[in-house]
Amino acid sequence: MAEQPVKHYQVGTFVIGNRLLDPDQRSVQARMERSNTLTSGHRACRGCGEALGARYALDAAMRATGGSVIAANATGCLEVFSTPFPESSWQLPWIHSLFGNAPAVAAGMAAAMKAKGREEVRVVGQAGDGGTVDIGLACLSGMFERNDDVLFICYDNEGYMNTGVQRSGATPPAARTANTKPVGSEPGNAFGQGKSVPLIAMAHEIPYVATATVAELRDLEAKVERAMELRGARYIHAFVPCPLGWGSASEDTIKLARLAKETGLFPVFAAEGGEVTAVSKIRRRTPVVEYLRPQRRFAHLFRPEENREVIDRIQAGADRNIARFGLIDGEGSGDV
Repeated sequence: MAEQPVKHYQVGTFVIGNRLLDPDQRSVQARMERSNTLTSGHRACRGCGEALGARYALDAAMRATGGSVIAANATGCLEVFSTPFPESSWQLPWIHSLFGNAPAVAAGMAAAMKAKGREEVRVVGQAGDGGTVDIGLACLSGMFERNDDVLFICYDNEGYMNTGVQRSGATPPAARTANTKPVGSEPGNAFGQGKSVPLIAMAHEIPYVATATVAELRDLEAKVERAMELRGARYIHAFVPCPLGWGSASEDTIKLARLAKETGLFPVFAAEGGEVTAVSKIRRRTPVVEYLRPQRRFAHLFRPEENREVIDRIQAGADRNIARFGLIDGEGSGDV
């Protein structure tokens, strides 16, 4: 019996497949030959943004290099759920490092490949925000300063999710965590703390720095591919919602990642040599309450009544990002 090929139709602005496009225009995830670098069998929570981000990013890196990628992975959610001994969901050479030294391990791997004359083999280091923003920051800064030939990716879910949802240096203000309780006159995480690693990376004037979210697959893939075209230290900060730690619905992961950008809370941009080269504009400006309300970590801002003072402070931070990065045409200078 003759076989009849099946054509899959997908519609809508944000669909992942894009199979109506010519093959050379499709996203990596829509291609039959994608590497499935992080494959089935892992123990990630349903709706895990980090699992999506890691698969999207490393599949794009594998395609850009013809499969010549090795990875160093810090301790954290991504390592724990993907490698429950004696199993692994990784389909590439992969090394588990300590919580805080993944950038140094990745730099050593790149040096080893260079010494062996195998410079076609590219190195990716990866960690969550705990292993990047806090515990691994010194090693990361050293990697940047030496301009080691490593692409380092931070999957930012805004807390230490693997160890019980504690606050990290990337936890947003007013968020509830295990050690920032929603009590007192300023409930949740304190304002004025934390740090922006993308801006810290830009201050090192390394070849490439970018931010991305799992809601914009093509943007993330394009930034990984651009990073793999360059040599030296490169950094991508990927925004990956965590349903467990945020108290959000598992089906809202992509929605929340999109809202983080559309509110201005997470500016999406790219920079080379310390200068911003591209900014992803906001499509539909959205008030921060639409992002905050679906997350139980911000529930105290709406019960027993809406805490307008704190919400307005969060909105002011989003407005500052919009002006600082020029996220809306006609608003702000775009000077960082």
